Amino acid sequence: MERQSLFKNLELEQALQFAGLVGYQPGTVVSRTLAQNKAANVTLFAFAAQEEISSHTSSGDALVVALDGEASVTIGGKTQVVKAGDAIVMPAGIPHAVLANTPFKMLLVVMFPLD
Repeated sequence: MERQSLFKNLELEQALQFAGLVGYQPGTVVSRTLAQNKAANVTLFAFAAQEEISSHTSSGDALVVALDGEASVTIGGKTQVVKAGDAIVMPAGIPHAVLANTPFKMLLVVMFPLD
């Protein structure tokens, strides 16, 4: 019996340009879920300039990998600018937010504790 992939919304066994898998739309944040289960969530996001995900907390550690553009990431009240090629970890339980300074694309990987 063939095992079903844990990834969705992706062509398997193909080289992919990640930034091209999600497109910009004026005035909004677009997302594309690539995998989701009790251990992890993998999502691509495209933010129009000045769009944001407001401050919130998560029960999992979140890794942001910037794919295009620039954003201000605030973690525990401290803001840092991330640009394409940068990555930053937003630890579980600490308030965090993302504000697109320019059109911005990111890959978000959230890892949840299983205990």
